[in-house]
Amino acid sequence: MVAGGVVSALFVLMLSLRGIAGFWTDYLWFDALGHENVFVSVFGAQVVLVVLFTLLFFGLLYGNLTVADRLAPPIRPPGPEEDLLRGYHLAVGHRTGLVRLVLSGLFALIAGLGVSGRWQEWLLFTNSVDFGITDAQFGRDLSFYVFRLPFMSFVIGWLFATLIIVLVLTTIFHYINGGIRLQSVGERVQPQVKAHLSVLLGLIALVRAGDYWLARFELTTSDRGAVIGATYTDVNAQLPATNLLILISLFAVVLLLVNIRRRGWVLPTLAVGLWAFVALVMGGIYPAVIQSLRVEPAESEKEELYIARNIEATRTAFGLDGITVVQLSDFDNRIDASDLRSSRGTVRNIRILDPQIVQGTFDRLQGEREYYTFADEMDTDRYTIDGETTQVLLGTRELEVNENRSWENQHVAFTHGYGVAMAPVSRVKGSGDPDFLVGDLPVLIDPSVDVILDRPQLYVGEGLNGYAVVGATRSEVDYTDENQETQEVRYADIGGEGGVGMGTLIRRAAFALRFGQLEPVISNFVTSDSRVFYVRDVRDRVEKLAPFLLFDADPYPVLIDGRILYVVDGYTTTDRYPYSQFASSGELPRASGLSRHRFNYVRNSVKATVDAFTGEVIFYVVDEGDPLVASYGQA
Repeated sequence: MVAGGVVSALFVLMLSLRGIAGFWTDYLWFDALGHENVFVSVFGAQVVLVVLFTLLFFGLLYGNLTVADRLAPPIRPPGPEEDLLRGYHLAVGHRTGLVRLVLSGLFALIAGLGVSGRWQEWLLFTNSVDFGITDAQFGRDLSFYVFRLPFMSFVIGWLFATLIIVLVLTTIFHYINGGIRLQSVGERVQPQVKAHLSVLLGLIALVRAGDYWLARFELTTSDRGAVIGATYTDVNAQLPATNLLILISLFAVVLLLVNIRRRGWVLPTLAVGLWAFVALVMGGIYPAVIQSLRVEPAESEKEELYIARNIEATRTAFGLDGITVVQLSDFDNRIDASDLRSSRGTVRNIRILDPQIVQGTFDRLQGEREYYTFADEMDTDRYTIDGETTQVLLGTRELEVNENRSWENQHVAFTHGYGVAMAPVSRVKGSGDPDFLVGDLPVLIDPSVDVILDRPQLYVGEGLNGYAVVGATRSEVDYTDENQETQEVRYADIGGEGGVGMGTLIRRAAFALRFGQLEPVISNFVTSDSRVFYVRDVRDRVEKLAPFLLFDADPYPVLIDGRILYVVDGYTTTDRYPYSQFASSGELPRASGLSRHRFNYVRNSVKATVDAFTGEVIFYVVDEGDPLVASYGQA
């Protein structure tokens, strides 16, 4: 028994230490990249939410349980129910305050921790930026729907669930204290208990009224009609019904408060019954009847106004409102020799190499060694070749991680990919192979290509997992040349400044816990000057730094200033844009990065670059008129 307890305690301790290590090394990673403000903002928002909602839940529950204990009758009525509860009262004795405290604390902590995932809605709520556009139905700026309404709806729903839990637990406490007796000959519910429960029910009805008030605005993204938005039935049936339900809920609040000084449960029963009847008839049946009997027989006529709203909103939401329509009246689809001569630049770039199927050829001819690989699909770009802009296929020679290698080989020796392979899309050699103008080990660049590559090493890349230690006591494998001789390199000797410093023994212990391996602590290769690369996949890296954006699934490499940079497109999206139609995201190509998401507003507002040599990430805002990116910028 004792041994089992020790093992359990050690297991919990290890999980706790690993969680702390993960948190700390995450911060070190953000700090090393110069984006610690993102880490602080997200974590700070989570802390604020957990504290606020934990305290609110604790205050509501502890306060009501305290009232329940204070309202306990001085003498509990005898009977079979009291006999069942006698054991509880003997065990608790005078420790009822401690029971209230522990119970409230546990429930509050669970409720508060569950809110931490709402940090993004909280940041948008507190950093709202006006769109400068008002919706056609309620006349509110669209920022209300995109930034404020989601968090407000969550808070109302959370309050409703919280009050239900408080009501149930308070009722149980009243029962334990003798204020409620189901088998009593006299009053089953003491007057003071009835008053207390009536107040709680009144608060629930008040929160429900607030929920109905917000539900009015949710109609702007309703999918009931022919298009997204508040259509004929929503405006002429659902909206009046919702307004009526607000009044009914407020009327129920009044009845429940009046019931504090009345005997019996007639008024609460009347309030609940009236609300249920109106919710069923006006909130459900009436709109369905209007939709079936008035709208569907004449849909084009009834929905004309709302379809026009939808078209206008959809164009604006997807950035299509600035399109200029031009009629081509003199278009001629016949082509002659003069057309070909005048379009020489286009003709000379006609693609004969398919980037989707040429990867195997790149691997065979340029992979060079079994520990290098190219991406599944080559990227296309344009570079100056022989003084003319030429379309090329470009692939990075990525490190292929092999889990079967020793720890030394996997994390210290083979740390990086090396170089690129580039070939024009419009020509091949006599053998039919691509005409590589950049390639080989070490990297050779044809004089006709206007690029340089001083730092061909790739310490981050596409699909690159695991971690790599640089600045170790042994050199890294750089590449194997044509004579099968291994060339080695030290990261610091070639100007390397990336990665996270492993520094002290405590840091190395934290990394050991994060990676689940002892070697960062015990290996002689690791010193205080060593640095470690982790989160090495390009897309994982940008998503971790900007979790509020969506990114293309296929980053593309470019050669700039002697370095290899990956460029990733970042998108802001929301599914809360009033009246806008939702995108058919299932039809989008996988590389868009948007194919699994639901949205009715999108902007390609951000470009991110990732330096393959240092891992540095820089975000560029390319659409400063996007309210979403402006809101995130303020946060």
